[in-house]
Amino acid sequence: MWVGDDFYEYDTDRFLITSLDIPANSEVVIASPERPCLGLVLNLDLRMLAELISQGHRPPPATRPGDRGMVIGAVTPHIIEPFRRLLDLLDEPDAIPVLAPLIQREIHYRLLMSDQAALLWQIVSVGSQSQRVAKAIDWLKVNYASPLRIDDLASRVQMSTSSLHHHFRKLTAMSPLQYQKWMRMNEAKRLMLNEAMDVNN
Repeated sequence: MWVGDDFYEYDTDRFLITSLDIPANSEVVIASPERPCLGLVLNLDLRMLAELISQGHRPPPATRPGDRGMVIGAVTPHIIEPFRRLLDLLDEPDAIPVLAPLIQREIHYRLLMSDQAALLWQIVSVGSQSQRVAKAIDWLKVNYASPLRIDDLASRVQMSTSSLHHHFRKLTAMSPLQYQKWMRMNEAKRLMLNEAMDVNN
């Protein structure tokens, strides 16, 4: 996974967590018809993470999360086992409504015990810089076609203009304006591919 000039390599021994909707490019390095590349994505439940943190009565991790909103963690047997059980439920569809939420809760707990717990704590911390940048990104995704005034966006997420620029670039490898342009280009591609529109429409 490429974010700007940085790359994040993950495989069966490493997992990737992203805390923001970050513009990125991905490539498969090793795959074959006999051993195809298969991926699994789990959307994290922030409420569940916050609840597990409050129930655990554990101090915050001593380590600090990285500068970007994307990290690589080590896959352990404790992490992979509930994922295996979650996939096994595909063969037992009647049990999914009852057991899947319990297994997903266990996965969230195991991730909070992993080597990337610091990022997860940061994600759920109310008022953290990453959470404010996430709010700015949410606004940009909804209002990508509107004129962008950085001062107004900074005020909306309760940050100074310089702080928004600094933390936005640190987490996403681009400025808010560049992010908006990326959103507009993606929407243009979607219209051309899915709705048969051309550049003149």
